[in-house]
Amino acid sequence: MHWQPALPEVYRSLAPAELTARIEDRRRRLGERLCILGHHYQTDEVVRHADLRGDSLKLSQLAAGVADEKPVEFVVFCGVHFMAETADLLTPPHVRVLLPDLSAGCSMADMADYDDAVQAWDVMHEALGKLGWSGRVVPVTYVNSTAAIKAFVGANGGACCTSSNADQVFAWALAGGTEPAKPGEDIKLLFLPDQHLGRNTAAKYGVDTDSAAPVYDPRLQRRGEPLGGMTPDELLDARVILWAGHCSVHKLFRPEHCDQIRAHNAALPAGEAPTRILVHPECAKEVVDLSDLAGSTEFIIKTIEAAEPGSRWAVGTEHHLVQRVRDAAAERRVDVRILSDCQCMCTTMYRIDEPHLLWVLDGLCGIGGAAGTTEGLEVEVRNQISVHPEVRGPALEAVDRMLSLSTAPAID
Repeated sequence: MHWQPALPEVYRSLAPAELTARIEDRRRRLGERLCILGHHYQTDEVVRHADLRGDSLKLSQLAAGVADEKPVEFVVFCGVHFMAETADLLTPPHVRVLLPDLSAGCSMADMADYDDAVQAWDVMHEALGKLGWSGRVVPVTYVNSTAAIKAFVGANGGACCTSSNADQVFAWALAGGTEPAKPGEDIKLLFLPDQHLGRNTAAKYGVDTDSAAPVYDPRLQRRGEPLGGMTPDELLDARVILWAGHCSVHKLFRPEHCDQIRAHNAALPAGEAPTRILVHPECAKEVVDLSDLAGSTEFIIKTIEAAEPGSRWAVGTEHHLVQRVRDAAAERRVDVRILSDCQCMCTTMYRIDEPHLLWVLDGLCGIGGAAGTTEGLEVEVRNQISVHPEVRGPALEAVDRMLSLSTAPAID
């Protein structure tokens, strides 16, 4: 996690209405020089200020084209650190990307460290070589990863993916990736960092996840297990090697939550609409297998938007998104609830709040002082996210491959 200095007290003492008014004033001052991107998991108070909103794939696509039609100089990313890094990779050099709170990280992304990935790559290839294996490993990383991991993947001929286009990227990788597989060549896919998205996508592709999708755990490797908990035979038989990472939000949805919905449906009077289960593929495979539908954040939103009046849904994804979808659906007599009653919230995402957003915009407008209203100060670009030049090239290769493999349009 990156360190974020405490804000001047004035930003914490402003009334909500004044915070909102000042943010909108700064947006007007900056005009088309500013674009605010907001992830769907943000709170309503923050996401309402976004010029554009979406999930990881959609925001990546939007970032790539953000300066095509307008003289954008600053992108303020209301999301988490890896998303701002991706925006920095995809925007033109003159566009500066800002993250309102540097401590807005992602626990999943933190589960895949660059040095651990290099170590895993080396020990797996060494072990496979000793077994006489002569195929190839194609790495794929979920976009929820650091720029360093994206660079590791890009440098080794791999690609990024999101939950929206994981199917296409898996098919590409298992067919050989940048170098189509030769007849009879064994291709293995190393998937970082979310084991659940990897396992669910592998199962859709037809991989037997019980026998051909072992998990590599870097913590076990550091404790003396050379293959991170895998045996040499498991590694040799693997089609997909999963990294031991997960989303702290989606792991809170469990099979028993699905069982409760099924039991409720079984007790309904004849003619009453049953509750359908719709989950994100970052959930465990046991949950996805018990659901009616599984898909990306955008898929979830579009599915509920298209749902018939009178239908009922239990949705397994982030709390604030479900609330927003629920409120909109209620106007169409579509009943939406969250699959689990626990607080399934992305707490790091919520570090982005109106005080931090205003603080960043004040810097761009040259506004500051003890009261937060002194004007005419020097412009200060606060919390700029800049991917290191040595990382940028291979990381961008991995992201560009993801975008080229996606069949989803920018509006997703």
